[in-house]
Amino acid sequence: MISKSTIDQVYETSRLEEVIGDFVQLKKAGTNFKGLSPFSDERSPSFVVSPVKQIWKDFSSGKGGNVVAFLMEHEHFTYPEAIKYLAKKYNIEIEETEQSDEQKQAQDKRESLYLVSEFASKYFQNILLNTDQGKSIGLSYFKERGFTDETIKKFNLGYSLDQWSAFTDAALKKGYKLEFLEATGLTIVKENKQFDRFKGRVLFPIQSMSGRVLGFGGRILTNDKKAAKYLNSPESDLYHKSKVLYGIYNAKQSIAKEDNCYLVEGYTDVIQFYQTGIKNVVSSSGTALTSDQIRLINRLTKNITVLFDGDAAGMRASLRGIDLILEQGMNVKVCTFPEGEDPDSFAKSNTLEELKQYLDDNAKDFIQFKASVLYESAKNDPIKKAETVRDIVNSIAKIPDRIKTEIYIQECARIMDISEEVLFTTLAQLTKKEETEVGKQSKSAKPNQAFDVIKPQAPVKKVDVQYELERKIIEILLLYGDRTEDFEDLILKENDKGHLELEPIIQQSKVFEKVYLDLQEDEMEFLNPMFKDIYYAIIEALNQNPEFKIENIINTIDPILASEITSILMEDERYELSDWKRNNIFPKTKKDTVSQLVSDTILRLRCFLIDQKVTRFQRETLQDKTMINREILEEVKDYSGLKMLLSRKLNRAL
Repeated sequence: MISKSTIDQVYETSRLEEVIGDFVQLKKAGTNFKGLSPFSDERSPSFVVSPVKQIWKDFSSGKGGNVVAFLMEHEHFTYPEAIKYLAKKYNIEIEETEQSDEQKQAQDKRESLYLVSEFASKYFQNILLNTDQGKSIGLSYFKERGFTDETIKKFNLGYSLDQWSAFTDAALKKGYKLEFLEATGLTIVKENKQFDRFKGRVLFPIQSMSGRVLGFGGRILTNDKKAAKYLNSPESDLYHKSKVLYGIYNAKQSIAKEDNCYLVEGYTDVIQFYQTGIKNVVSSSGTALTSDQIRLINRLTKNITVLFDGDAAGMRASLRGIDLILEQGMNVKVCTFPEGEDPDSFAKSNTLEELKQYLDDNAKDFIQFKASVLYESAKNDPIKKAETVRDIVNSIAKIPDRIKTEIYIQECARIMDISEEVLFTTLAQLTKKEETEVGKQSKSAKPNQAFDVIKPQAPVKKVDVQYELERKIIEILLLYGDRTEDFEDLILKENDKGHLELEPIIQQSKVFEKVYLDLQEDEMEFLNPMFKDIYYAIIEALNQNPEFKIENIINTIDPILASEITSILMEDERYELSDWKRNNIFPKTKKDTVSQLVSDTILRLRCFLIDQKVTRFQRETLQDKTMINREILEEVKDYSGLKMLLSRKLNRAL
């Protein structure tokens, strides 16, 4: 168990915007930050981070919470894992008791897979650095590649002994279960035998965006023609090769800072670039680029520069990945290296300044690159040239931004020496064809019927007035509970002629005290059990410490209640996404009229409850005629008079 003092220190030290900024590219929006949702595929930002309240809200998925909730949701951490991650990030020493063997065995499967992978990474690095075979074979290979000791440790590079079960035996001896060794793919089990998947290979641990080891890439160093040169971990609950990028953990901050990501093909390309000084670089690990991988980059930047070696055939095959990038609405540049060079070798033989200069001088916009690659082989063949033009226009058709589309059409017309009208016509034909295909698919999904049966519309859901009013009271307490305000109240006084009339008086009070006393006076209780629990938690917290920051209640309350609190607190931030001020619209803020907001909300709740009571009297008397008597009529009259008084306070006609 992690001690409470450690948890408190983690919450006090952690900065939500810094933590989330490691995973999502955030931009300033008023007092908040906004960015693309890391939980859904979107092009318009609906993810809001509040540094003041230290909470976040993703309006596209409905998720929200504090810094720990984000790590648990995004990285699938357990609560202790999230606390440990933050403690490590902010150099906080963790006080905890040692886990027993029973507790280790009680860890769920996913956590066990993580533990096995972490152990494997440390084991392989230890073999590389501290054994004769590791040094003479593995370490020698990395040194020949030009990697420094610092780089080798930075990327946790390792080596697996060229023995059938050296790793498996060591892991079993440490108490790790064979089922988890097999599930991660580190151990291959056949009948009653087990052996190491990566035996005799140097290893590249593949980390998630938060730094957890998901799998491994292994390179063989012998000339065994039967064995694959590179071998990756198999698909598992942790490792999905189409959803991870090698180097993303070390590169994420640089990608966001530079607002650009260099995309290469291999592990050593990434490491060599990083060692040279260009750190915003990732690799698709030898697999074809996928939409999930592109979305990882899209969270950090809109700009990708794809780096190819001098192999023309490989470049043509890789052009398909560019279309996927364009579909995500991202900006793509392409840079090729001289024939016989790749990113690894070029970075190794050049200084940082030379490498940067080369990338700046040779990075072309995708349209220029694609045209140059395809046009070179088709310039003397009219039919091939026509196919090339259609291919380029097909790529342009993937771009969701209409302005970019038109600019690229103009650029293509200039490069290919063809009229814009023809290209726009071709673009329209492609778009229409795609729409027709989509239409056919949607029709084929439905059975043919002579008549369409129109599904009856569901009845319009009535607004639950009491739910909305109770939620509004919770919102008021969360946002302004500790503020001191002047409240105007109306009291009945007898005038000189002996008549009762309303007289205004001003009383100063804390907002939470005003709400609590008014509800107590009328014996009003919350019907919604969740709001009731939140209400008493807030009142108790503010009573014990008036200086208590109300947003901190999220760190101590039940997760379900915390999620609801986040939704309430961040409701106003949804409208900041529209940026009204940019359109010269300046809505009046609630802070300007807090006292009025408090009074009106409580009065509305009172009026609603009076209506409920009168309606109940009517229903009961209709069911039982004998109940109609002077006493009930007097009670109804009293309630009606009270409602009229409340309506006058609300300045409403009854």
